[in-house]
Amino acid sequence: MPKLSTVLLIATLVPVALATAVAEQPTQTQAPAPARPEFASMSQGHIKDLYFDAARQGRDDLVSGLIQSGMHPDERDPHGYTALIIAAYNGQAKTVDLLIDKGANPCATDTKGNSSLMGVAFKGETAIAQRLITARCDVNARNDAGQTALMMAALFGQADVVKLLLSNGADAAVRDKAGNTAMSLAQQQANPQMAALLGTTAH
Repeated sequence: MPKLSTVLLIATLVPVALATAVAEQPTQTQAPAPARPEFASMSQGHIKDLYFDAARQGRDDLVSGLIQSGMHPDERDPHGYTALIIAAYNGQAKTVDLLIDKGANPCATDTKGNSSLMGVAFKGETAIAQRLITARCDVNARNDAGQTALMMAALFGQADVVKLLLSNGADAAVRDKAGNTAMSLAQQQANPQMAALLGTTAH
């Protein structure tokens, strides 16, 4: 099992249940009034909730309609997640493409410095990871704990993502604030295949 401290840090990427998130009043900039009549009777908070829930569920019709009605593509929920972060984490590749096409920042981070690439790295969403890399997201970007996407993929045994990241310049020698590298995290999980992939064998 992963070290508790590591898991707690990485778990900050996980968008919490929207049932909880939507109950909180956002502290970010309010979304503009909707232009489309089907949204006219909704409160600004409800419109935001609908936007993030649509991204989570891959409802591209709603995502597109809400952006057309004035929702900023990079609007944030109370936890600092953008719709793209939520869509990527939930494996909604088409929604990720749509949001990027609509001007969303594919490399945006949450309040802990976690990016979409980090989220898909430990979830094993290789195709979305490739899309984010193609969009020039830094494979060696670090969150507030000093962790990289490669560390997260290694910790959770996501070999395909590790290969993708390494082939795109991910640095396996980077250490987080706790002194861990991708290699040491693989070794902690007694994962010799991952350790070998990262360039050595676990001891």
